[in-house]
Amino acid sequence: VFQKWVNREISNFDYLIQLNTMAGRTYNDLAQYPVFPWILRDYTSEELDLNNPAVFRDLSKPIVVFTKISFFRYENFEDPLGMIDKFHYGTHYSNAAGVMHYLIRVEPFTTLHIQLQSGRFDCADRQFHSIPATWQALMDNPNDVKELIPEFFYFPEFLENQNGFNLGQLQMSKEVVNDVVLPKWAHSPEDFIYKHRKALESEYVSAHLHEWIDLIFGYKQRGPAAVEALNVFYYCTYEGAVDLDALTDEKERKALEGMINNFGQTPCQL
Repeated sequence: VFQKWVNREISNFDYLIQLNTMAGRTYNDLAQYPVFPWILRDYTSEELDLNNPAVFRDLSKPIVVFTKISFFRYENFEDPLGMIDKFHYGTHYSNAAGVMHYLIRVEPFTTLHIQLQSGRFDCADRQFHSIPATWQALMDNPNDVKELIPEFFYFPEFLENQNGFNLGQLQMSKEVVNDVVLPKWAHSPEDFIYKHRKALESEYVSAHLHEWIDLIFGYKQRGPAAVEALNVFYYCTYEGAVDLDALTDEKERKALEGMINNFGQTPCQL
């Protein structure tokens, strides 16, 4: 697979899907849903110039490092990964809540979201209502480290409120949340998907995608290389960090399982 990708015999999209599959990611598990990168940083221009490197995100850094200053946090836990009791982020770039956040307009994710919110939609301001606003939130909120899901590159329907759900109003502007607000350079959901997929397959991304893959799936995922890359997440997100079968206390086991599902899971290291 790697050689086919290097030889441009398969697309960047197909390669990422295959890496996700090899790393244990699946559409059947929200806690291990396929993860894709934010690849652009320009969501305000009238036209998207894919020949300009400035429109692309720096794929060599975790999304939060690209936008914000990161700090080590210190927690008292037994660290099985040799991270010296340190982690940079108390949340994760991929988890069940994040998947439902993006796919709130599409069943069965709508119903799953409502069940999570005790039978109602979450506050409109916290919902996925705008791609430019979502990117801006990444710029401003040090606790927001979400990457993307594959649907951003092939599924325009998730950007439309085709079922007419009442998603509420934004507090400040009183704007009704309906279809997702698109970047100015996208004239329809289909146009957004077409241009976003074109960006994924661009020369810039093809030349730098391996840097992001190193962070998510490769050698910068854990250990000293992850520390240096400011890419260390809470210990229980890593494969093999916790032996659930060794826990004899049922309450403790359930609490830890809930924590893992809440935080999300780092892919198996490839």
